[in-house]
Amino acid sequence: MTGTNGSAAAPGVQVCSLKVDTPQLIAPGTTYRVVRFPFGAGESTDRFEMHQTLQPDGYVVTNWATDDRSGLIWPSRAGWGHLYAMIQWEAASAVGGYTELRDQYVRDPLGLTPNPGDTTATEHRTPTPGGQYYVKNHGIFVAPGTPVALRVTHNDANPRLLALAEFKLVIHHAA
Repeated sequence: MTGTNGSAAAPGVQVCSLKVDTPQLIAPGTTYRVVRFPFGAGESTDRFEMHQTLQPDGYVVTNWATDDRSGLIWPSRAGWGHLYAMIQWEAASAVGGYTELRDQYVRDPLGLTPNPGDTTATEHRTPTPGGQYYVKNHGIFVAPGTPVALRVTHNDANPRLLALAEFKLVIHHAA
């Protein structure tokens, strides 16, 4: 078995773990926004090269903070993918604050393949009295050439900050 870069694929699970603590301003509305993640030293781990500035289709991300492609994880092999996310929002506006926070996983959110926009694990959450800190996980089949992403939105009257986010993909061999 070989990986997407032509090297021999390692046995066991393959993991890509991303984290961003640079706040991202998210506009209100029903349009979901891809959560963006830094590359290199800014990410937790990417031993299997699933989150690189040079993407498998040849596109180069030059600024992770402004390019939605920085939110893509490109699976290194086909298999059973377990997706994990942690999402932390800033407080709602004092007037016209959000009553709903939304998040979802999506295959090919940018329409780069023949079958884009396959969403799963969509959740609409009402705010809690304390902080807005959420963890989610979900399993899907993944394949090289079809990236996955985490997307969010909210219904506040004003843009709100996504204060912290993590996004992880663990690929298990599927017989």
